Amino acid sequence: MNTPNNKRKRESIERIEKVFIDLLQSKELNQISVSDICKKAGLNRTTFYANYADIYALADSIRDKLESSLSELYQSEITQGYNSNDYLRLFRHIKENQIFYKTYFKLGYDDQYKIISYDINLARQHFQNLFIEYHMEFFKGGITKIIKMWLQNGCRESPEEMFEIIRSEYRERT
Repeated sequence: MNTPNNKRKRESIERIEKVFIDLLQSKELNQISVSDICKKAGLNRTTFYANYADIYALADSIRDKLESSLSELYQSEITQGYNSNDYLRLFRHIKENQIFYKTYFKLGYDDQYKIISYDINLARQHFQNLFIEYHMEFFKGGITKIIKMWLQNGCRESPEEMFEIIRSEYRERT
């Protein structure tokens, strides 16, 4: 294994991703070209294409990294099949990684995301196993909107305050 090349490859990927995320803050995805990224990152197009098939593959890679990072926060629960409904951990992660979440939502992944897990067993218990799919969509839509609003406002409120907002909405059920 050629370590210097691996280090160089990692650094190139990091530069590509950073430039891409920066560009996404002021442009839409369809307005960004591989040439824009390479020019701003100081890399050749061949370096880009050695790592990504196209802009959309880069966007998917960013999504995958965020989802992977988030799943690490809840790894012990995932492994044990347990859901603590600890959204404080989520809000802290969002505050620490605001630019990634803004990018995630700007790329339109909020309808297919895996960052929020819904406790189906708890929902079945609280809603007598009725209309669970509707409750899931209501919750997912609500928390997504709250997260987006919080990000748009620069995460002014603390993660603890955001967690309390969620808890207050579900006080009788948590």
